[in-house]
Amino acid sequence: MELVKVGFLGAGGIAQAHAYSMDVLKYYYPVVPEIIRESVASVRPESREKFAQKFGFAKAETVEEFTVNKNIDTVFILGPNNVHFDHFQLALQMPAVKRIYLEKPVCSSLEEEEKMKALLKSANPSIKIQVGFQYLMTSSVREALNFWKSGKLGKPIHFDLKYYHGDYLQTAYREKRVTRLTPAPDGGAMADLGSHGISLLMAFLSEDLQITSALQGGGFEGVPAGSDLFSSLSLFDPESGAVGNLAASRISSGSGDLVQLEIYAENGAIRYSSQNSEHFEYYIEGSNQWIKQMVGSNYQPVTSFPSGHVPPGWLRSMVHAHYCFFTGNDERSFVPDLKHGLAVQRIVRQTATHLTEFRRKFN
Repeated sequence: MELVKVGFLGAGGIAQAHAYSMDVLKYYYPVVPEIIRESVASVRPESREKFAQKFGFAKAETVEEFTVNKNIDTVFILGPNNVHFDHFQLALQMPAVKRIYLEKPVCSSLEEEEKMKALLKSANPSIKIQVGFQYLMTSSVREALNFWKSGKLGKPIHFDLKYYHGDYLQTAYREKRVTRLTPAPDGGAMADLGSHGISLLMAFLSEDLQITSALQGGGFEGVPAGSDLFSSLSLFDPESGAVGNLAASRISSGSGDLVQLEIYAENGAIRYSSQNSEHFEYYIEGSNQWIKQMVGSNYQPVTSFPSGHVPPGWLRSMVHAHYCFFTGNDERSFVPDLKHGLAVQRIVRQTATHLTEFRRKFN
């Protein structure tokens, strides 16, 4: 395997998760590249210097210094949502870059979407771009998706997806995460949480999903009206004719980190819940029983460490996302590229328009 020289643009909480994932790759997989932590860049000197020291990066640089660093061949874009596009544009211009890992959302406006599409067409095709929809890498989701694509359940008819948190009910939690309370499409529950749900639905259905309407609920002092704490979309899939709902919430008390997907089809149904992440379930019409398909942390044929029956966690799926990013050696995984990221962003952007119309009519 080649030597990989990594640079992080961003030194916050998600950057720590990525640093961890790189550290533990060698424990989970037999063949991984040797990774050199070359540089970390962020706006505040104290943040980048502390991060570099704690996680073993050779340099702590300004963004300007970072983008002319000729040693960096792999860039992780991990800063605030509103700088993702700018950092992506800079990364493409870096002299030695071969790989870019872009955290979601990929950008924050229609103008940036259009520019990003143009950049994608003109970019060096040898540069690998992967978007941070790590939930696609959860082992049970991977296997559920492969089972769904076998066609055994037939065409989808209707679907329902929920991604719920409850932490924003706490004032202290909201105050620490003010940057995530910016109005949609830059912030809000649908951009932050719902984008993962959109990504999942597009993987199972199609990237041509369309919004027919949207609802918004919840309001707290200090939270802008345009920042959705809860939002729900009615969606239509032109490819299959299926319809359904997607809801994203930061104010669902007692929900924990809940992701729940159900798809009902001509010949049966399939469902997954993060509350039982070691398996998915399916139903074949006429069988009169739901089948529980145990998966655990089984990422075979590439790995099943620490054991196939161990429940997979959020960080485990990120580790596998890193494996796919650095090696590309897993044909069973749906690896989200920039085209997928832009398809998700289209729905996130359109959500903001629909929510504005909802508030104008009902508030």
